[in-house]
Amino acid sequence: MAKRDFYDVLDVARNADDADIKKAYRKLAMKYHPDRNQGDPEAEAKFKEVKEAYEMLSDPQKRAAYDQYGHAGVDPNGMGGGGFGGGSPFGDFGDIFGDIFGGQRGGQRGPQVYRGSDLRYTMEVSLEDAAKGKVTQIRVPSWDDCDTCHGSGAEAGSSPETCPTCNGQGQVRMSQGFFSVQQTCPTCHGTGQHIPKPCKACSGQGKVKSNKTLEVNIPAGIEDGMRIRNAGKGEPGVNGGPAGDLFVEVHIKAHSVFEREGTDLHCKVPLAFATAALGGEIEVPTLHGGASMSIPEGTQTGQTFRLRGKGMPHVRSASTVGDLYVHVELEVPVKLTSEQKELVRQLDESLKNNGDKHSPQSKSWFDKVKDFFD
Repeated sequence: MAKRDFYDVLDVARNADDADIKKAYRKLAMKYHPDRNQGDPEAEAKFKEVKEAYEMLSDPQKRAAYDQYGHAGVDPNGMGGGGFGGGSPFGDFGDIFGDIFGGQRGGQRGPQVYRGSDLRYTMEVSLEDAAKGKVTQIRVPSWDDCDTCHGSGAEAGSSPETCPTCNGQGQVRMSQGFFSVQQTCPTCHGTGQHIPKPCKACSGQGKVKSNKTLEVNIPAGIEDGMRIRNAGKGEPGVNGGPAGDLFVEVHIKAHSVFEREGTDLHCKVPLAFATAALGGEIEVPTLHGGASMSIPEGTQTGQTFRLRGKGMPHVRSASTVGDLYVHVELEVPVKLTSEQKELVRQLDESLKNNGDKHSPQSKSWFDKVKDFFD
């Protein structure tokens, strides 16, 4: 099973600092610690996963290797991964043995390229919009070229210079004994450039934060908690790297009438005593307006009726639609007049005089009670 991204494991952004990483680790470690979850193998597995992610991201060298090469960069058995079919197995580690044998690094030299961070946006939609689908607009943070330095990061009248530490490579090599390990240049942070006079408007970044408006298509039938991926709409990459993605997480607002269960809907409808006893037609609500439903004679409270095709569409198949389940609840008349009370008494006497045939459930229940006490 493929390992999860270490940043996703700790639920931190890719540009999170050491303090944020440590804070996230402490929170999750406390949550999944074996002493707090005794006998829970899933919690133990998550604790180990969180511990491994923190060990990698809290170490500057390991984090730099992971940012550049992923899990292969920090796998002690992978050696830069990949087997021997695509070039030297040591190429991704900056030619570990190159200094000994005088060989040249087979990989690409120059400033390091980083993928931009992903963004997450949480959105609430109504049940009606989730049923029909919706196209809406959202505003998300963005990065634009600085108007003052036009994206160079340098103050007017100056320009970026080649980084003196790495000579524009974006990477430096540290040697110890027989081994040499390549890592991100600490001076230019992988850009290969040094800005002696940073632009004051953008602090030398060449970009300023702003907001942009994006159109999001909410598909019909979307369920609570689903995420919509907008590729390339996240934060921009570094040194020409690809932009991250924007994930829109959708939550469905609670509805005053309906409760959702997958593609099915449920609702409770009060039923008049006379309609329950004599039968008749009632109107019930649906997401597309009212619908007529037949109530059979002698309907009891709590009975459920199904209206086919009146539920939610399936998010992956618009032609597949769930059902609406109507749960009727008998409504007992209140605030009766003296005349109405007398009519109810007369009805009650009439029902009793005709034996138990009008109240089969009561007879069955009393029989069970009698058997219990006997």
